[in-house]
Amino acid sequence: MDFSIKPSTVSGGEVSVPGDKSISHRAIMFSAIADGSSHISGFLPGEDCLCTLAAVEAMGVKVERPATTEVIVQGVGRNGLKAPDGDLDMGNSGTAMRLFSGLLAAQAFDTRLVGDESLSGRPMGRIVGPLSEMGARISTDGGKPPLAISGGQTLQTIRYESPVASAQVKSAVLLAGLYANGTTTVVEPAVTRDHTERMLSAMGVDVRRDGLSVSVAGGQNLSAIDIEVP
Repeated sequence: MDFSIKPSTVSGGEVSVPGDKSISHRAIMFSAIADGSSHISGFLPGEDCLCTLAAVEAMGVKVERPATTEVIVQGVGRNGLKAPDGDLDMGNSGTAMRLFSGLLAAQAFDTRLVGDESLSGRPMGRIVGPLSEMGARISTDGGKPPLAISGGQTLQTIRYESPVASAQVKSAVLLAGLYANGTTTVVEPAVTRDHTERMLSAMGVDVRRDGLSVSVAGGQNLSAIDIEVP
């Protein structure tokens, strides 16, 4: 097959690069449980991130959308989320389902996380395992979604040596660790993305890092900040 390439007539211009999806998810979730109002710019308004936005709204968080890529989240504090009226739909987002599992594991109310056909076929044992060790009660459909999370559980700290390098697993355990009594540590076999650690630190959480391990102490509150999604 032959291809013909000709020089473009475009000599310059500007493009707007979409915001990062993983960071957009975290910006919404963390702002929701922070104290105060967070302003998020560069938010990625894709279907996955919009599911996260809808989920926090369903749990009583007030959200404003001044522009397509701009979100203002009125945080309700670490213990301010409320029981949703129905299932929380994660769409096709594995990030949302895994991180919300950690965040919701110690809430006072029951939640049920569902997804589309594709997400419903993805394994969730990597997060259900360590969260269950912490005292969470999560039922699955053969290790896959939907995830039914029982509220009112008292979480215990854990030193979790993850068999896989996964920022999602690490983030889920650290989020649950914010609600445990003591220090929770995740040790990974290799370096993974540190979006969660960076954002929690920026919001006032004392995050300790030592090589491939990261630790957070429970009971810490998050403070609202302005977030520019890269």
